[in-house]
Amino acid sequence: MNSKRTWIEKFSDFVSGKGFYLVVLICVAAIALSGYYLVRGVRGSLEDSPDQPVAGSAAIVDRPSAAPTPSAQPAPKPTDPPAGASARITLPPASAAPAPSAQPAPSAVPSHAPAPLVFTWPVKGTVIADISVETLAYSETMGDWRTHDGVDIAAPLGTQVLAAANGTVSKLDQHDLMGTVVEIDHGQGLVSRYANLAAVPTVSEGDKVTTGDIIGSVGETAAFESTMQAHLHYELLKEGTPVDPADYLPKQ
Repeated sequence: MNSKRTWIEKFSDFVSGKGFYLVVLICVAAIALSGYYLVRGVRGSLEDSPDQPVAGSAAIVDRPSAAPTPSAQPAPKPTDPPAGASARITLPPASAAPAPSAQPAPSAVPSHAPAPLVFTWPVKGTVIADISVETLAYSETMGDWRTHDGVDIAAPLGTQVLAAANGTVSKLDQHDLMGTVVEIDHGQGLVSRYANLAAVPTVSEGDKVTTGDIIGSVGETAAFESTMQAHLHYELLKEGTPVDPADYLPKQ
């Protein structure tokens, strides 16, 4: 008997043994490879002719889909207007302005300006000697020529002497030549001086007086005018310099 086996017999033994599974695996791989190339060919043909109608009928089922959730989108950036176009700027609506609240009326600011002075004649009478500060005047009592810093107003002894304007009594004096003297500071640099008064005035230093207040009476205490008729010697000084009282007193 010939022990040499043919290849057909060997293959048959292989297939009947473990080789059977290998053959099945090869067949499955061949089928998968054939399917891959088939699907690829069909897809390629569809891509090459997209406008070809597909044979057969298609049914479309309308199913409501859930509304997409709106996502926060960034605000669009303003773009420049085209050349030649007028730019339009949209402003946000103006908010209503708050109604003004009632404010208290401002209080009047007190004025620090001094009140104007109102003058009156200290006595009513005739001026018997005028002011003379630049030229010398003859003094009958002294018998010489000298300046005269005020005016002499004739008035009977005891005639009440009035404050010529508002002010403060700044000085009481017993002068050797001018006799009893009262000075009143009117402010604004003005001081009035009343001489040849009776010995005892009716005011004291520091008293506040107003225009027309009684400050004393006509006397005969001025030694350098003792030969003259009864009168009031009245002076008005501006910043310490004698001035003409007629420039301040009303007309008689």
